[in-house]
Amino acid sequence: MTILDFLRGDPGAGRVVPPAGSTGRLVGLGTAAMAFLAVFAIALAAMLFRLGDSWRTDLADTATVRITSLGEARDADTETALEVLRTTPGIASARVIPDLEQQALLEPWFGKDLPLDSLPLPRLIEVATEGGGFDARALDLRLAGEVPAARLDDHDRWRAPLARAQGRMTGVTLAALALIAATLAAVTALAARAALSANAQVIDVLRLVGARDTWIARAFVRRITLRAFLGAAGGSLLAAAILATFPAAGTAGLPALRPGGLAWALLVPVPLFAALVAWITTRRSALRMLKGRP
Repeated sequence: MTILDFLRGDPGAGRVVPPAGSTGRLVGLGTAAMAFLAVFAIALAAMLFRLGDSWRTDLADTATVRITSLGEARDADTETALEVLRTTPGIASARVIPDLEQQALLEPWFGKDLPLDSLPLPRLIEVATEGGGFDARALDLRLAGEVPAARLDDHDRWRAPLARAQGRMTGVTLAALALIAATLAAVTALAARAALSANAQVIDVLRLVGARDTWIARAFVRRITLRAFLGAAGGSLLAAAILATFPAAGTAGLPALRPGGLAWALLVPVPLFAALVAWITTRRSALRMLKGRP
């Protein structure tokens, strides 16, 4: 049976099988709710993926040098460290992070009234790399020899946890979508059984006149699958409309939850996937139940 035949249906089956009634409404509402949740799960996963990718990219192109000496020695150590960095292959630029900028970096953690004068904060030098980057081991040894108070952080210890977090994020999203699909399958299976039970007399009459179980099941499967598709389409459109009201730009260092550009295409398969799950589950449940009837 082709997709066109499925969508057109069998006129004879449409006449002999009564409307689904409350069962059809249950399928429509259930699939709409599942699709709504699936769209937001996909949008949230895409946002977190962009965030993790941005953080890993930023960390891959930068490094930090900390100067821990105090007093006049700090200024001398800073100048020496800057000279070492400027003459290191693979480093595009190096600049000292001003105290006000350093305070702004610490505000989210300690508040705006952070007393910098009373805290032994190190002086930070931001390093931007170019090309293939620099030899971290060689630079660390050179700084240790010329500026003992300098410490190099090439951000390797931060990139690995971010990569692991991104992988876990993907796993959680897939698990959430699998749970939504399982819930949808359970709803459609119950709906199919309820529809078949409610039309037991109609099924018996159809069998008496020679109707085969596959023909009977096809009528119920088509009706429930179309209800599932329409419900999922409605839930997806509602979720997309709500996402469209969100800001297009991120805030507080977070990317926007609202998809942008081609990212909207990730939401298109949701109704189709819901219809596929409903078709498979309903067909199996209907054929199994019909086979078990005498």
